[in-house]
Amino acid sequence: MRYVSVLGTLFVTLLVGCNAPPREELPIEGLVTDQIMVVATTAMVGDVVKAVGGPHVDVHVLLGPGVDPHLHKTSRDDVAQIMDADLVLYSGLMLEGKMTDTLEQVSKEKPVRAITDVIPEEQLLQGDGQGHHPDPHVWFDVDLWGRTCVAVVEVLSEAMPQQADHFQTNADGFANEVDSMRRYCQDALESIPESQRILITSHDAFGYLGRAYDLEVMGVQGISTDSEAGLRRVNDLVDLIVERQVPAVFIESSVPEKGIRALVDGAAARGHDVRIGGELFSDAAGPGGTYEGTYFGMIDHNVTLIARALGGTAPAAGMRGKLRMEP
Repeated sequence: MRYVSVLGTLFVTLLVGCNAPPREELPIEGLVTDQIMVVATTAMVGDVVKAVGGPHVDVHVLLGPGVDPHLHKTSRDDVAQIMDADLVLYSGLMLEGKMTDTLEQVSKEKPVRAITDVIPEEQLLQGDGQGHHPDPHVWFDVDLWGRTCVAVVEVLSEAMPQQADHFQTNADGFANEVDSMRRYCQDALESIPESQRILITSHDAFGYLGRAYDLEVMGVQGISTDSEAGLRRVNDLVDLIVERQVPAVFIESSVPEKGIRALVDGAAARGHDVRIGGELFSDAAGPGGTYEGTYFGMIDHNVTLIARALGGTAPAAGMRGKLRMEP
């Protein structure tokens, strides 16, 4: 197995905390094969790669449903899969948190690329209290996320130049799907009454959604889940919920729900019944093998749930009629 020769060295380097400085990307020589193995960190990244690569890519997603990429610690199995791959693609902007050091080390051995590096810096949101790190949750603005296929086309075409035209054709098809999803998001979320356009969730992951579709977005925790929600933050949000009569708040599949439960209890103690509008997919997609486990499925699920819970109109089964109906 090709990863054995570097696996031990990689772990020793990581254990001693030696963080190698960024280096220029390794050139990718054309591979004389009909299929290449690509490791993607998240389902959202993996779906872009699958859409562009088609049958010419064998995609392995490291972080499955319910896994928080902010907090995930790289395992031996992760390293084994990464080192066995031909290419490694990740979201970037510090989404992968503690895995970032590993990816920097692996980049000395093989091509590794953050697909968000094609998004202009001025179009990224700067998170409060996050220093110079922008908000990594770009996929909630479907137009911005659609641009990442440019990076995927580039890296796959360098690996398999004989399929470059095929990759570009697939990317064009992906762009059409993005456009359809954008229109659905706009129509569904614009149907929410003006006074109820407040999205409160477990952590501040939906800033791009709010900017794109004119929602006021607030989280119990900050952009990264690597922090505890303070009592003052909870109290401030309870004040807002009661004052503005917010009808629903939302839990997230990859974040503990205790913060949202505290909001519900706090509002109830002050005479306002705010309900939990449902579970959103934020840092991870839905269960594997389901529509919600795909990029477009998770967006469809979230937007449909938010619109309906906040007083807007959207079909219960979503844009494509594929969402699982609640009993």
